[in-house]
Amino acid sequence: MALSAPTGVHETYALSVVIAVVSVLSAVGAGWIILSFLLFEGQRTFRHQLILGLALSDLWMALNFLTSASINVHGTSIGDASMKGFCTFNGFMIQTFVVQSNLSHSKYQRQTNSVLADYWVLTIALCTYSILANHKHFSNWIQSHKLVIWALPWASSILWASIGLGVWGYGDIGAWCWFTSDRVRLLVNFIPRWLIIFTILFLYIRLYYIIHAAHTRFETFDSDIVASTSNPHLSLHISEGTEPDCEAAAPPPSTFQVSRDTKALRRISLQMMVYPLVYMLIWTMPTTVRIYQATSGRSAPFVVGTIDKACIVVQGLADAIIYGLNERTWRLWRDLLFRPRSKD
Repeated sequence: MALSAPTGVHETYALSVVIAVVSVLSAVGAGWIILSFLLFEGQRTFRHQLILGLALSDLWMALNFLTSASINVHGTSIGDASMKGFCTFNGFMIQTFVVQSNLSHSKYQRQTNSVLADYWVLTIALCTYSILANHKHFSNWIQSHKLVIWALPWASSILWASIGLGVWGYGDIGAWCWFTSDRVRLLVNFIPRWLIIFTILFLYIRLYYIIHAAHTRFETFDSDIVASTSNPHLSLHISEGTEPDCEAAAPPPSTFQVSRDTKALRRISLQMMVYPLVYMLIWTMPTTVRIYQATSGRSAPFVVGTIDKACIVVQGLADAIIYGLNERTWRLWRDLLFRPRSKD
């Protein structure tokens, strides 16, 4: 039996209830992002199409967690021999979507995919960073190959999950099926994920200093649009209440556009740090538990193990909060639901 799996019936039931509840919250969060994309025209830019891909991945992931946890709650253990086929399928789908959804959240990085769990994050990052840093050729390629960008996370995740099925297989770890070996999960999913998270953080910090250095260079000018000959590699437009977008036309390389509102500039720069910090917070507990169990050969306490699994399942809810705040979706919903109705 996997070290992550509870040893008693009551513990399995309690864990499954927690995972079912968190799964519902994640599914609602992912559904909210999808509905926002469908309702609001301003949420259908190329970057938001990538966020839609992330939300779809989060939704399917949450539904897979919910399915396996619900089976346990209703009294049938997913670890029973009669459930072997379901457990294999469930583990395959979990590996596909857990790996896929974590790869899509970084907004300003330009790394290629090295861990399947972060493909969507990397894709969104590639798009926005290429605009902010004025990598025009790369940005144009991304926008002219949308089908490739959309297909890459799905194809890579399915391939990785297939390799996992063929080499290690999937088994019951408590409320769902996955790799039963903590060492395998640590090497296959967690170590590469942290390499990507730290890469994202490094690139965000680098972009933060680029933005502020550029702002300082031009803050003595009275005009919002000035000619830049000293930094031809950066092209950026920032104004209150706006964020860079991959479909926005980039200014000429010799032009630097920046808002005089320092507060808005700092707000947008600091928002870039939210993504890696949130994912560091989410994955610290699961990674710590994996290391402990892989090195000690002992199971973590039940409460710790429950928090560990809840952190993995909460992805959809976390994405909804992050993108809801930074993409100003809250404001659009508020205006839709509470704006005064015109009287005929």
